Amino acid sequence: MTLWFTADTHFGHENIIQYCSRPFSSVQEMDETLIANWNQAVKPDETIYHLGDFTLAGEDAARVYFQRLDGKINVVPGGHDWKWLREEEYYSRSGHRVTILPPLHTIEVPRLDHNTSQQIVLCHYAMRVWDRSHYGSWHLYGHSHGNLAPLKNSLDVGLDNWGYQPLSLNMIEKEITG
Repeated sequence: MTLWFTADTHFGHENIIQYCSRPFSSVQEMDETLIANWNQAVKPDETIYHLGDFTLAGEDAARVYFQRLDGKINVVPGGHDWKWLREEEYYSRSGHRVTILPPLHTIEVPRLDHNTSQQIVLCHYAMRVWDRSHYGSWHLYGHSHGNLAPLKNSLDVGLDNWGYQPLSLNMIEKEITG
């Protein structure tokens, strides 16, 4: 099973097309492409971490987007998520409950060699230092839409940088370790 990461989908946000020079003629085309790319990559039983700015729309719209997306979705909220972020439950297309995580969240995952594990600090915003950054932990973030040069062991997983699709853990490990 593959572990996935993404950020900055901005579902329903028409202005993001111009702001980030996204190659879509309408917000409907953007949304449909992003949903198709997500579901082509993420299988129903796989886990995906969305690192903020899922949608600027309200609760009803967020619910509809989640219901169209595959996977076990974990959201680390960003600045634009306050319009839909409530105590209510959301469900993915796969029937999994969408989990809302704290704005700063750390996970531990197996490395490609499967003999070691990797600590990853997740946040919508890029940080210069983070928990255990001097001991090899990684930091994944969004928000910058590719406008920040990465620091060692950090990576912008925003979809504007990666062909408008989620990144697998293996892709991230190869990108970070070179």
